[in-house]
Amino acid sequence: MNLSEQGESQVESPQDFARRLGLEFNNFLLLSRALTHRSYLNEHPEALEDNERLEFLGDAVLDFMVGAWLYNRFPELREGELTRLRSALVRTEQLAEFARQMDFGAALRLGRGESQGGGRKRIALLCALFEAVIGALYLDTGLDSVRLFMEPLLEPAAEQIVALNRHMDAKSRLQELVQARGLPPPQYRTVAAFGPEHSKTFEIEVIINDQVYGQGQGTSKQIAAQQAARLALENFDLE
Repeated sequence: MNLSEQGESQVESPQDFARRLGLEFNNFLLLSRALTHRSYLNEHPEALEDNERLEFLGDAVLDFMVGAWLYNRFPELREGELTRLRSALVRTEQLAEFARQMDFGAALRLGRGESQGGGRKRIALLCALFEAVIGALYLDTGLDSVRLFMEPLLEPAAEQIVALNRHMDAKSRLQELVQARGLPPPQYRTVAAFGPEHSKTFEIEVIINDQVYGQGQGTSKQIAAQQAARLALENFDLE
C-alpha cells in the first residue's frame, strides 16, 4: 500500500513530503498551500488559501522550463515538433503521471467527501497538485530548483513520447489508420462529467465499428478525447 492509500488522518506533512522527494523548502507555509485543495478549506476554516493560484503559476513555469529544456535537448527538431513535444510533456495526463509516480497524493489535503470519492487518484487533481508544487518551488527557491527536479522526469518521458509518437495528434492518427483499414470513422461519446462547474472532469469513450476501444478523462472534452484516442491506438494495435 502506498502512502496515498492511507486514511485522511495520516496525510503526509509538508516537511515529510519535501524530505521524501529531496526538495529543499525554506517556506513550508508555501508548500502547505500548494498541497491544499479547495475542498479542504470548506471543512477547515483555519486553512487560509487553496492551491489554485500556485497551480496557475506552476503551469506557466512548466511551459517555460520544459520549452527551454527541449530547445537544448533536441537541437535537430523544428519549432512545430518542439511545440507538440512540449504539449505532450505538460498535458494533464502526463503531469498527473509524474505526480502518481512520486505519490504526491499522500500529502494532498482534501475535504472528506472529495477524499472518500477517490480524489487522490483523480487525474485532474493530481495534475493541479503537481503544478501547484512546481509553483511553490519556483517562488521559494527559483527556476534552477525546478529544473533540477524536473530534468530526471523529463528525459525518460520524452523518450517514451517520441518512441510512441504520443506528441502527434492522436485523434487524427486514429482516424487515418482506421479509415486505411476500411472502417468507419471513430465516434466520440461523453459518458460522464463530474466535479464543480469551475473544475469539471469529463470522461469520453471512442467507438470504432460499434465497439469501445478507449476511454479518456480530462479537464476538457478535447483532452479526454485525445486520451481516449491514444488508448484506442494501443488497444486496436494501430501503433
